[in-house]
Amino acid sequence: MKLLSGAEVRDLLDWPSVIEALEEIFRTGCITPVRHHHNVHVSSEPDATMLLMPAWTSEFLGVKIANVFPGNGRRDLPAVMATYLLSSAKTGLPLALVDGGELTARRTAGASALAAKYLARKDAKRLLLVGTGRVAANLAHAHSAVRPIENIRVWGRSLTNAEKLAATLRNEGLSATAVDDLAGEVAAADIVSCATLSTSPLVRGEWLRAGVHLDLVGGFTPGMREADDEAIRRASLFVDTRAGATV
Repeated sequence: MKLLSGAEVRDLLDWPSVIEALEEIFRTGCITPVRHHHNVHVSSEPDATMLLMPAWTSEFLGVKIANVFPGNGRRDLPAVMATYLLSSAKTGLPLALVDGGELTARRTAGASALAAKYLARKDAKRLLLVGTGRVAANLAHAHSAVRPIENIRVWGRSLTNAEKLAATLRNEGLSATAVDDLAGEVAAADIVSCATLSTSPLVRGEWLRAGVHLDLVGGFTPGMREADDEAIRRASLFVDTRAGATV
């Protein structure tokens, strides 16, 4: 059985390949049972969630175990820890154990970029990232692979964390700036991409210009929200799976 680290996942999964593979599987389909959500109590901080996420085709069988710990920010750890087990769908033989954190970040950002490929304006140049975690960093590169992004703005609840992410993105060759005026940046953006664990709306519909692409990544339970009712009322809505949107 192969063991793939996060660094190996990054080396193997360049953004064009990730986006192309996701487009193909969304088109052809696979078996995706509704994922399990299990609440995990954590003393003196927000509860964690354990997610069990299986999917398979006629050839491969995979399951991801993801642990989401919102309190990890204070420990300078990623909020999402995950492992992915890939097996043969013909024999059940384990084939690979993959760093699920990097795989999750790549799949999530790739799916967002795939959506932008079809839904964002072709001349979209200004990207606003709402959130400062691992997925946000990947979103910057993924969206830049499908649209001519020239200006990336980074907003987070912590301006210090936003500045750290912006500096990392600049070191990776992207034009990025940390900002603290969320309303003004939403109003100026061509693409707004949110990757947070927020339980209260961050983006308000009244701030959105006509034609802006709003990408909501973070919410995976009914109690999580990144945009308010007005933003949803004004929008044309697209989801990757109906089952996932109604859980």
